Amino acid sequence: MRHGYLIYEKYYGKGNREAIPTMASVGKAFTSIACGIMLHEKHDQIPDGLDTKVFTQKYLPEALPLDDPRKADITLGHLLSMAAGFHGEGTNPGFVNFVPSVRLAAVPRGRNLDQDMSALRTPLWTEPGGGYSYASSSPHVASIVLRHLVGMEMQQYIDEKIGQADGLWKMGVRDASRRHNDSPHARRRDVAVRPTDALRFEYLLLHKGKWKDQQLVPAEYVEVCGKPNPYQKHAPFSFMFEINADGHVAGAPKDAFFKSGAGGFGVCVVPSLDMVIYKMSGDDSQYDPAEQASPKTTNTMDPAIIGSPRPGASSAMPDCTDDGLRRVTEMVAAAVSRPNRIGPT
Repeated sequence: MRHGYLIYEKYYGKGNREAIPTMASVGKAFTSIACGIMLHEKHDQIPDGLDTKVFTQKYLPEALPLDDPRKADITLGHLLSMAAGFHGEGTNPGFVNFVPSVRLAAVPRGRNLDQDMSALRTPLWTEPGGGYSYASSSPHVASIVLRHLVGMEMQQYIDEKIGQADGLWKMGVRDASRRHNDSPHARRRDVAVRPTDALRFEYLLLHKGKWKDQQLVPAEYVEVCGKPNPYQKHAPFSFMFEINADGHVAGAPKDAFFKSGAGGFGVCVVPSLDMVIYKMSGDDSQYDPAEQASPKTTNTMDPAIIGSPRPGASSAMPDCTDDGLRRVTEMVAAAVSRPNRIGPT
């Protein structure tokens, strides 16, 4: 979507405009934005904002007593920028000063813990603020803080604050049946919205949290999502978005910020080009109708340009890594920046 218009849309495999696949870690971006709204709305309850040390009786009572005294220094800003010091998934390396300088070995998780307690008991590999390692437990713990302050789950909260705005969406959320750590109580919850609704979410961010005449997300929070922040000094990562301020994605503008998800999903906002991109991908399970959330409203965009699956298509779009989203961003940025080669902008 560019300059307010949907300029390109294409589907294949099991992808189509009415598909509601679960977007895996793209949901972390939704968690971040929900926290940005919460910080503004509940300022009196969390006056120190992102600087708040959250492993306390007030914000995370279930975390006490602490399994590691260093967790007392973890702030909400650390959690939202993957700087809490939590050990990342699998053997993800630990980055210090933008260098993957610490080789991390996989660590076992609590086999009899539910998802909340498993996240809260994630071991530390460094002091809070001392490095970067991609750990899904970080945004999960942030969502527990949000739950205590607003009295509802993150998905309900963001649907109430954003999804019910005129012309946006009603978010679909699924409770997946995948078991984690062999615990029947640990269930994964994913965000699932239609492709055009994902674009609306990004368009909201492109316009600094404003939708029509409503400021749905604090503009200052959206702005810092696309820039380096003082909580994460070791990797190009802001509040649950990868940022390109250092130009590591060489073919993309430096103000681009984006979030990928397992299977190759991704959202990307490029303010300097007045453009947002949603990349669908995923495996068959992410498109399984039995696993998808039921839509609550109909899609209202022009039906004349609705895409459809290839005749006889039976498999989802091919799997990709984070590099897939980076490369798509580079190619689309090049296409719209060189109109003489491909047509009008």
